[in-house]
Amino acid sequence: MNQFVEILLSKNLIFKKLEPIDLKALGTRKKITIYQGVDLHSNYVAIFYIVQKSRFLRKNADDIESIFEKLKLLQDHNFKKKILLYDMPFCSKAKALMKERGWRLIDVAT
Repeated sequence: MNQFVEILLSKNLIFKKLEPIDLKALGTRKKITIYQGVDLHSNYVAIFYIVQKSRFLRKNADDIESIFEKLKLLQDHNFKKKILLYDMPFCSKAKALMKERGWRLIDVAT
């Protein structure tokens, strides 16, 4: 968690409250880390952190979106912002699709 907070601070993302989400409650076995946070303007933010060696494809974008929908139902509220932190190659079509759906994409490798 400490390393994750350092990554957020390096990208100028500061949160009042940050708590991890249990993946079992969402019914997924994907190798991702999900956090729910409240930023300084009291907006709820969903943060997905993915590190993998293979390329992030369009089907992965659909999977992330379905997990986000389950997260909204589990937490019983909508999120103002959606952030995807990634350390992997990203398909250009998947990147365009995620931006179109309102995701903020941040490459943590740079």
